[in-house]
Amino acid sequence: MRRLDAVDRALFDRVALSRLRGTHPWLRGLSHAADHGKLWFGTAAVLGALGGRTGRRAALRGVGSLALASAAANIAAKQLSRRPRPGLDLVPAVRRLLRQPVTTSFPSGHSASAAAFVTGVAIESPLLGAALAPVAAAVGASRVYTGAHFPGDVLAGFTLGAAAAAVTVRWWPRSNDTPPPAGPPPRTAPALPEGAGLSVVVNSGSGNGSLLAAGPEETVTELRALLPRADVRLCGPDDDLPAVLAEAADRAARTGGALGVCGGDGSVNLAASLATERGLPLAVFPGGTLNHFALDLGIESLADTAAAVVAGSACGVDLGLATDDTARRVFLNTFSLGVYPELVRVRESLEGRLGKWPALAVAVARALASAEPVTVRAGGRDRCVWLLFAGNGAYDPPGFAPTRRTGLADGLLDVRVVDGGRPFARTRLAAAVLSGTMARSRVYHAARLTALDLDSLGDADRIAVDGESLPAAGALRLAKAPNALTVYRPSVG
Repeated sequence: MRRLDAVDRALFDRVALSRLRGTHPWLRGLSHAADHGKLWFGTAAVLGALGGRTGRRAALRGVGSLALASAAANIAAKQLSRRPRPGLDLVPAVRRLLRQPVTTSFPSGHSASAAAFVTGVAIESPLLGAALAPVAAAVGASRVYTGAHFPGDVLAGFTLGAAAAAVTVRWWPRSNDTPPPAGPPPRTAPALPEGAGLSVVVNSGSGNGSLLAAGPEETVTELRALLPRADVRLCGPDDDLPAVLAEAADRAARTGGALGVCGGDGSVNLAASLATERGLPLAVFPGGTLNHFALDLGIESLADTAAAVVAGSACGVDLGLATDDTARRVFLNTFSLGVYPELVRVRESLEGRLGKWPALAVAVARALASAEPVTVRAGGRDRCVWLLFAGNGAYDPPGFAPTRRTGLADGLLDVRVVDGGRPFARTRLAAAVLSGTMARSRVYHAARLTALDLDSLGDADRIAVDGESLPAAGALRLAKAPNALTVYRPSVG
């Protein structure tokens, strides 16, 4: 260790000499730019704004990795290390006299943050990660150049940061950009040249997605340019979306065309119900915050759907059905009861004042602090559950946070239950989520079924269908309507 320390100090002295000679002065500015993660937060903003879906995922994973690495380096690792910063170890008596603590040098927090951010980006996009790697290396070099750290501190920071980013995959698996098979061989649907016969409704009330962020009027303009013969209408904040969609469906039925919708998953859910009732194919234009259904179809832009409509490229997909004593609801993506519907209710009550993402953060915090399990009755037994989730089709990965479907026409419900009846259930649930071991936890159960019957919802008075919180009561049956909806999608292969 003494030899390694000697080598470390010798390298530091060589760099210090180059600083005295005025070599590479730009490294000092780069070091300041990386203070408090400013450089990387700015990079994340650019990736989110210009990098498309992959860029947004890379930015989110990069920032999350940075936060994890920064906490590990500055809160944990530095408290265990006694290595002072360069130069400060030479005057401990003076520092004690001045009552100034010796600042810990090992590991370099700047280097840990740099490596974590770039590795997180690289997990989602190796190309973007490779482009940013030289910047991270320069940040590490700048910490030695400015005299803040020994080279060994920087290497340790790089190692810690890369490890922190790699650990995020345990909780948040890397996304797969390959579109999944959405159904059996392509289904016949009318080709609509220039959108003739297509009635499209653009929901101006959808979330802050990448498309509607520029404004719903601009989205209408782009759709009319892509499909000049389509009937494109904007549903404003004072309009009744179900009524506007019903009118559009009626126009499409009269012309033998198709129904189109541009909005989030809630808007698409309404349109899918109407299209199924009238035997119409559905064209989904992504315009919401997350666009789960569109992305699972391989649709990432307005142009993707427009091309499928013109070509008549379509497939069949399953519909999930949730039927209780009050109504039958369709779900394209997910159904849930327990803690999630309450989370959605709180988010919806706050998003008008805070915006969708801040409101979601507040709702999650409240749910984790105060939520209680609900009791439902199934198979003649009362069961205490934190969450009952049912996906329309099989989801990956297993565990608490399903992110992507492997198919949309498999005839199955992906049912996942978090048990609230075991001793210390809340603690065990939190520990399993934090450790990434939910799939192996005894409070978690999963099965793939064709139907699920609940004799009573007990004290669960709300359900969530495709992210919308709704009242519910009485017995509940979850089932599938196989290949019930024809939907346009880009051709595969």
